[in-house]
Amino acid sequence: MSIIAQYGDIIVILACIFGFFMAWGVGANDVANAMGTSVGSGALTLKQAILIAIMFEFLGAYLAGGAVTATIRKGIIDPALLSGSPELLVYGMLASLLAAGLWLLIATHYGWPVSTTHSIVGAIVGFAAVGISVEAVQWGKVSSIVASWVVSPLTAGVIAFFLFKSVQRLILDTADPFANAKKYVPAYIFLVGFIVAMVTFTKGLKHVGLHLSWGQSALASILIGILTMLAGIWLQRNIKPNAAADRDYHFSSVEKIFGILMMFTACAMAFAHGSNDVANAVGPLAAVVGVVAAGGEVAQKTAMPAWILLLGGGGIVAGLVMYGHKVIATVGNNITELTPSRGFAATLAAATTVVVASGTGLPISTTHTLVGAVLGVGIARGLAALNLRVVGTIFVSWIVTLPAGALLAIMFFFMFKGMFS
Repeated sequence: MSIIAQYGDIIVILACIFGFFMAWGVGANDVANAMGTSVGSGALTLKQAILIAIMFEFLGAYLAGGAVTATIRKGIIDPALLSGSPELLVYGMLASLLAAGLWLLIATHYGWPVSTTHSIVGAIVGFAAVGISVEAVQWGKVSSIVASWVVSPLTAGVIAFFLFKSVQRLILDTADPFANAKKYVPAYIFLVGFIVAMVTFTKGLKHVGLHLSWGQSALASILIGILTMLAGIWLQRNIKPNAAADRDYHFSSVEKIFGILMMFTACAMAFAHGSNDVANAVGPLAAVVGVVAAGGEVAQKTAMPAWILLLGGGGIVAGLVMYGHKVIATVGNNITELTPSRGFAATLAAATTVVVASGTGLPISTTHTLVGAVLGVGIARGLAALNLRVVGTIFVSWIVTLPAGALLAIMFFFMFKGMFS
């Protein structure tokens, strides 16, 4: 009797627990990145950000989270090499979930915004290379992930730099910043609606049966952009200049208009993030469930059961509510001082980078992208605006993530191997 047939129920229960733990880590660490700019800029309170994240992360994970799991499930390891010993894939995926979840817990405790994508990729590469064979790893895929370490923060930083420079040129450095904010902010709101709709359509609504071409996605995104812009115009209609507040801070009334813009970027970022990063938690879980359900066969294609996405969405929400405040403080307050206009530039730059990357098929990290964007805004204000000590700590935590995930996964892999056999 095979080990999978013998211990199938126990294996699935363990996979669900570890998958929930990993999703919890995604919620505590990664969602905090997506919300950090909104809270740090003062556009949303911590409570409002958590409520938005709960709703939109869960919607993103459940509605649009199914498509991104393919790389995590079968893009990094060659399933053909495992047909003779499917239990190795099961031990490895259990070990990867536990290792990545544990690393995220450690990183979140110290307030480091690390990449959940790299945590799980490092874990899968580690167990596959040591536990199965070096040939089992698809190194081409791994090298493109490593390249994205440099590409995504740089791209987001450059876009954020120019976005914030445009805000300075069109609004902040003019004779009447308030009138210009009312005039130009709707155009930025359109941009937010358009870009985030594109993120969602190109990142994957295939799971809910929507297969749109690039042209159809663009057309639908333009419509969503126009609707978002109209909603923004309606919301900002009652904002009047406040002379008393403007005496203390020249742009106080202007930032109120940008605060409305940040509400849109926060909702959008949460939805896009939920749809993209839930894969890190549920991909390995789906792989284990698939092998157990097939009676030990390593299937090239397995369906994504809806309950797995529900479990992932629930875990993300739990992590954010219980522990998300730590990383929100790092991204929102500690890298550079953020206001709604600066936070908007950072969030929109990050979302733009994700859409460009998904178009080229490059697996990138929301964390690296957002931190790069916040740095770009800081640089636009001059290097003195950056807290270089915090920046240094973040970079070190990024470099450590892949090997940390790999080492923990190798350790757990041999532990499960010994335990079940």
